[in-house]
This record gives sequence, C-alpha cells and structure tokens, in this order.
Amino acid sequence: MTAAVTRHARDADLAQIVDLYNHYVRETAITFDIEPFTVETRAAWLAQFRETGPHQLLVAERGGEILGYAGTMPFRAKAAYDRSVETTIYIRDGFGGQGLGRALYEALFDALEGAPVHRLLAGMTLPNDASDALHRRMGFEPCGVFPEVGFKFGRYWDVQWYDRPLRAG
Repeated sequence: MTAAVTRHARDADLAQIVDLYNHYVRETAITFDIEPFTVETRAAWLAQFRETGPHQLLVAERGGEILGYAGTMPFRAKAAYDRSVETTIYIRDGFGGQGLGRALYEALFDALEGAPVHRLLAGMTLPNDASDALHRRMGFEPCGVFPEVGFKFGRYWDVQWYDRPLRAG
C-alpha cells in the first residue's frame, strides 16, 4: 500500500474533509457538533488556516483520498492566549491504527516551527482510548477533566484536556 502524503489543506479538499468529519458528527460524541456540515457551512472554518503561522491545517492524502487531517486553531479570543493553540485531529473512519495520526502530528509540529506558538492544547470526549494513546505518544500530558460539559445522544460527556509545549525543553 502506498504511503499517505502529508500536505497543507487546499480549498479543493473541503468536500472530503466535510465528509470525513460528518461521520463523527452523526455517529459519535467525539465532536460536540450536532448537525452535519455542508461545504458551504464549513468554508469559513477552512478559511482561517494558513500555510505559515500559528493556525495551519494539514491533510494526509493517498491516491486522491483525504484520510485524515490535523490543525491548530486559536485557543481563546483574548490576546494573552495568542501563543497557545488548540489542536484538532481526525482520521477517516476505518483508517485508524495505520500511523496517520502520528504522521499528521509530526508534520504539523514541523510546520509550526518558527511560528509564535508556545503551547498546544487538545480536548477530547471521554472515553476515547485511541485519541488518548495518540496524544500521550505525541508528548501531550493530561491537565484536567471538565465533567459533563457536553450533551449529545441523550447524555452528558466529560472532556479531558491535554497540553504540551511545541518545543521540548
């Protein structure tokens, strides 16, 4: 099987990104979005990313198919938070366990080199053993649980927060 290529996301990728993400919207509590997106309703989200700087979005592509994506977004709107970014990472259903998450995060960390980023934060709905394992392998450490902050599928869900410095040491 050919290895996936990791690169910056392009406008032409949006339909596949939306399709990949909507699986998690419809089928899981991994995201707290309730309604699936369309390409039109997700376009502003994609527009926030650049090929340099603190807010980037990378995709893993194989044979024209987007198999996953990882990116960084503003953590909070206040200026003092500007050097802290929230990460997002999703792998197409059925493609987990192939090293795509690691490859995406490694490429993202490399792409952020030189950007004004000090801290990476990641929040995940509990339980999520695969995401927990990936984040720990990538140097994220648990830093707190927000209990019952999301309500989806008729129940409340906890969110575990993780953080790591962009650069070690």
